Amino acid sequence: MKIQSYRDLIVWQKSISLVKKIYEISRNFPEEERFVLTPQIRRSAISISSNIAEGYGRRSSKDYIRFLQISIGSLYELSTQIEIVSSLEYLSDNILGEIQTDLIEIEKMLNSLITKIRKY
Repeated sequence: MKIQSYRDLIVWQKSISLVKKIYEISRNFPEEERFVLTPQIRRSAISISSNIAEGYGRRSSKDYIRFLQISIGSLYELSTQIEIVSSLEYLSDNILGEIQTDLIEIEKMLNSLITKIRKY
């Protein structure tokens, strides 16, 4: 299948699914996190897919790679925040494992995409 839009990228699709999961779990955070952790973790998750899309739209390999690297940075930020949420016992171990698996998969896909773009 030929990629005609960033929406065709599986990594973008998976990052959108991750955003949905983050919104679902963050709905259950304590009220005291409404202005701190909840918006921060959501922004980090949103940033992954947003930077994939923005980089694609730049139409320059150099810019695209830079935005994919920013996506990886956001992914690491989200990973750290998930660890914090887990240590505060806002997440079950099952959900933590599921999200960590998603983060690893998305990171591998982003790194693979960067490698492919560099070859062309």
